Amino acid sequence: MNGEEGEWPKPWYKILYAPWRIKYIKSAERVEGCVFCKVVEKSDDEALIVYRGRLSYVILNRYPYNSGHLMIIPYRHVSGLDELSLPELAEMMLLLKAAIRALKEVYRPHGINIGVNMGEAAGAGIAGHVHIHVLPRWRGDTNFTVIFSGTKVVPEPLEDTYRNLRKALPEKVKEVAEEEGLEWGTSS
Repeated sequence: MNGEEGEWPKPWYKILYAPWRIKYIKSAERVEGCVFCKVVEKSDDEALIVYRGRLSYVILNRYPYNSGHLMIIPYRHVSGLDELSLPELAEMMLLLKAAIRALKEVYRPHGINIGVNMGEAAGAGIAGHVHIHVLPRWRGDTNFTVIFSGTKVVPEPLEDTYRNLRKALPEKVKEVAEEEGLEWGTSS
């Protein structure tokens, strides 16, 4: 008790009522091995793969920091950028450039964070398979809700984000490839 009878200490966290999240919790599979290696075996719609390149792919983060949070992932299972071949790195950079353009077109962010966490100590959630995070940001997206209640609000369902970016990204990949004088196929 907190000095006054019947009063319990306040918890350090707040509860956000989000019943739509139960769908993800119940459907979450425990995967043996690498989730990034296994997810490519699923259909694009099921896996939320926005674009498949020759050496890497673009996928929505299932637990996004913001709407439009993408990851660019090589098919080959390596833990660091320094282990990738030059063609793998080049394709990932082409997809990064296209992803930025697609996010700008669809969501009109005020800025974009790009990050790579190599290793568990660096904050990588999937430490064994390197990936690039592409995160649109808006002024005020770390507003009072985050500061005062420790709660982050993602305003758009993943399915809507997927549809919006799935429509825009292949066009942007083609645009970037043409600017660079490359021949490029479209996403499957």
